[in-house]
Amino acid sequence: MALPAHASPGEKVWHYTYLVICGFIFLFLIAPIIIIIPLSFNVEPYFTFTSKMMAFDPEGYSLRWYDKILTFGMANPDVPRDSAWWDDVWQNATWFHAMKNSAIIGVASTVLATSLGTLAALGLSRPEMPFRRAIMGLLISPMIVPLIITATGLFFFYSATGLAHSYAGIILAHAMLGIPFVIITVTATLVGFDHSLTRAAASLGAPPMTTFRKVILPLILPGVISGALFAFVTSFDEIVVVLFVASYDQQTIPLQMWNGIREQISPTILAVATILVIFSITLLTAIELLRRRSERLRGVSAA
Repeated sequence: MALPAHASPGEKVWHYTYLVICGFIFLFLIAPIIIIIPLSFNVEPYFTFTSKMMAFDPEGYSLRWYDKILTFGMANPDVPRDSAWWDDVWQNATWFHAMKNSAIIGVASTVLATSLGTLAALGLSRPEMPFRRAIMGLLISPMIVPLIITATGLFFFYSATGLAHSYAGIILAHAMLGIPFVIITVTATLVGFDHSLTRAAASLGAPPMTTFRKVILPLILPGVISGALFAFVTSFDEIVVVLFVASYDQQTIPLQMWNGIREQISPTILAVATILVIFSITLLTAIELLRRRSERLRGVSAA
């Protein structure tokens, strides 16, 4: 908020002091992420800034660790980079395999979580829904219960049902973790929803599915997409559940990073982390734009 022209000297001092405090808090939160990015370009296999990097010597910087994302685990990384080389990357590269697993599991769990979470939010938004608060608390409990407890319970349950070490089990587990975020975002979108629109559609002869597709979904779509993005980020970043229920060939990016830290300290982890930071910033930007669009549709946002 801008400082008014009639502000007193004390108010001006506090205003700028407040901005400085907020700046330091922001720097404290963002500093670990900022440090990762330049370190990923280190030519040396270290997790520290070398003298050449501190002197901004071009010889101290390299893209070798980004290249390592593609070549690590390949059968023939030194051959010419033709179609056979890229096929080798697709089939054998360790990091690329982890990315494929994260993408498959993330997309599948997001679709499942978004579908179930949206249906749950629509039901919980009805005033005649019995035990709404109890059901809401039960549905959002996965984001409250410590992950280690959830992962342990899933491990024993999956071991008894045959879902352990399967893609279906990981997708179901990640969907369970993503559903609370979808419910919260869609429920927030439905706060100002005018239910007279659905009654008007029903009075004109529209069946429930047509009413949902033509009336409800267009109005709540920003909230649905925001919830889907949160669910995808939750799946893409999850490691504890994967540690318990995934097999060796089902490693996701976070699990591969964890194994890399334990088995070999390589700045390739920093390169992957930088890519994930850029990816996360893109998703958060999309979420913020969708939130503002949702507020405009509901007439909530100020000019």
